[in-house]
Amino acid sequence: MTAIGPSTTSPRPPKEVDTLVVGGGIGGLATALAIARGGRAVHLLEQASEFAEVGAGLQLGANATRVMHRLGVLDAVEAVAVHPERAVMRDAVTGERLTGLTLGETYRSRYGFPYLVMHRSDLLQILLDACRAEPRVTLENDRTVRDAVPGDDDVLVTCEDSSSYRARAVLAADGLHSRLRRLFVDDEPVCSGYVAYRGTMPIGDVATDVDANDIVLWVGPRLHLMQYPVRAGALYNQVAVFHSDSFAAGVPDTEWGTPQELDAAYAETTDAVRLSAASVSRARHWPLFDREPLDHIAAGRIALLGDAAHPMLQVLGQGACQALEDADTVATCLSEHSDDVEKALAAYEQKRLARVTTCQRRARPWADMWHLTDPVALSLRNRVLRDRTDDDYRDVDWLYLQQPDPGLVPS
Repeated sequence: MTAIGPSTTSPRPPKEVDTLVVGGGIGGLATALAIARGGRAVHLLEQASEFAEVGAGLQLGANATRVMHRLGVLDAVEAVAVHPERAVMRDAVTGERLTGLTLGETYRSRYGFPYLVMHRSDLLQILLDACRAEPRVTLENDRTVRDAVPGDDDVLVTCEDSSSYRARAVLAADGLHSRLRRLFVDDEPVCSGYVAYRGTMPIGDVATDVDANDIVLWVGPRLHLMQYPVRAGALYNQVAVFHSDSFAAGVPDTEWGTPQELDAAYAETTDAVRLSAASVSRARHWPLFDREPLDHIAAGRIALLGDAAHPMLQVLGQGACQALEDADTVATCLSEHSDDVEKALAAYEQKRLARVTTCQRRARPWADMWHLTDPVALSLRNRVLRDRTDDDYRDVDWLYLQQPDPGLVPS
């Protein structure tokens, strides 16, 4: 791996590179690693001065751990992750157990790979270390991409500091506020009006009794609380989400979703939920966004990946997982069509577009189901959930099976 710092000299002619990845988060690093492992040189640009991941916990279903295996990093991931035995959904107001899903050996046997939870920064570090050990990967920090201009045989990418690159392929993994997405559509992120407070603490400091073998989801009227252990069980991750009554389009997020609103939103929840929400860090909050699905995620020699292509609400636990699938797929397509980048990226779109669109479209009603307020709808939801068994995987097969049957993908 070659590491390059910011340039202090006058602008130079564009640097010639084969494949350029824009964005050094989990999706971008996984993309660079996958492409390099396929035998292709790859150059990655990250706008920050250091590689870092914002947030705390991360869920990796079998579709993601399968990619980790293909990248050769699953052993390192499992060493710092937690293998939950089950996911449990509870009513945040009554405390009633509504349903569950077995995530242990039964899950692994069905899908071939484990379900893991871990700290986001741990996964980023594993991918970063693997990229640094890979001679085909070059990483550059302090590079904010300004624009990309397609040519006949390459794409000219220019950064804010006037550095520039000519690349045979450009893969934009630059997140929710992707600049390169503008080449495909002139749209803006859609704010849900929900906000998340999240953080980790030593598991011994948790205010309530916890089962370190479980992922616990508490659902309530316009709120939910997610809890699970990370960092090999040493830390406990908690995410408290609620809808802000102060939200309005165009209002700065510093003016809504306040800690006072968090406390008010959870005031009528059960003691375990209220105490847990009260213990979550108030240092920062995250408004929850998605975007409308795109008609295309590749055009010519440019493709979008991860949140640049398909940001989705977090309720499916699939944001990072789908970015990892993108990385694996685009690397495979570039390997299979090594002499024809445009054909490779067209194949990437053909393999990925319907699946990521389904994830985006399914996330919104799934979130609505978690956050129901109508008593009749709540009663019906709870009755349906109670009738499930913990080893009924029919509703999630479309996510986790290696080659999902199109008939399994919900409309």
